Amino acid sequence: MNPSDSIVIIPTYNEKENIEKIIRAVFALEKTFHILVIDDGSPDGTAQIVHRLMADEFADRLFIIERSGKQGLGTAYIMGFKWALQRDYEYVFEMDADFSHDPNDLPRLYSACADEGYDVAIGSRYISGVNVVNWPIGRVLMSYFASMYVRLVTGFKVHDTTAGFKCYRRRVLSTIELDKIRFKGYAFQIEMKYTAYKIGFRIKEVPVIFVNRREGVSKMSGGIFGEAFFGVMRLRWDGWTRKYPKIKD
Repeated sequence: MNPSDSIVIIPTYNEKENIEKIIRAVFALEKTFHILVIDDGSPDGTAQIVHRLMADEFADRLFIIERSGKQGLGTAYIMGFKWALQRDYEYVFEMDADFSHDPNDLPRLYSACADEGYDVAIGSRYISGVNVVNWPIGRVLMSYFASMYVRLVTGFKVHDTTAGFKCYRRRVLSTIELDKIRFKGYAFQIEMKYTAYKIGFRIKEVPVIFVNRREGVSKMSGGIFGEAFFGVMRLRWDGWTRKYPKIKD
C-alpha cells in the first residue's frame, strides 16, 4: 500500500500522448501522491492506458472515473472533489495532463498548505511577472488581461485568477457549496477561487512557469473565454447579494 494525504485530479480528453508520462512523473516524486483521472470518453484510448497502468503497476494509488462524452472541465473537477471528500484526502490538487503544469511544483503547492497553513495554493503564472513559455503572444495577452479584468471587476487581488494548477485543503471543498458552482470553463477556475476568497479562506500564489503543451491538441475555445468574460460580472453581483457559507472548523 502507498497511503497518501493528497490526491491529484487530472481531467482528460484525448491525452494518449501525455497521460502515461504525467502519471509516471507524479509517482516519481519523493512525496507520495495519488492520482484520479477523470476521462470524458476519449476516443483515442486515454482511459485504456490508465486502466493498464492501474492493473500492472499502480492499483493502490491510481484511479479513474470514466464519463460519456465531453461534459466540461468544471463538472469533471466537481465530480473529482466529491470523490476525494468521500475518502480521507486532506489535500486535493487540480492539474492538467499535458505538462503545462510541472509535476515538480506539486510539493511546493503542498507545502504552502500543509506547512504554511494556507487553505488554497495557486500555481501562479503572473505573481512574479509573466512566466509563460511557448504560448502565442495573443493568448498570453488574453490570459494576462483576463486576470486583470477579474481583479478590476471583482476587487479580487489574486494575480492569476484563471490558473488551473491548485491545491485545496479539504475544508475548503467541504465548505464551498459545490452544487452551486455554475461555470464549466475558465470561469469555473475564477468562480472557485473567488468563492473561497469570499468565504474567508487564506490563499497563496506560488510562482510557477507555465509551458505550452508539446504533444496533443489544446481544448481551448472562444466560448470558454466568453463564459469567463460574462461570468465575472455575475460573480461580482453574487459578491454583493449572495450569502456565503461560513468556514467549518
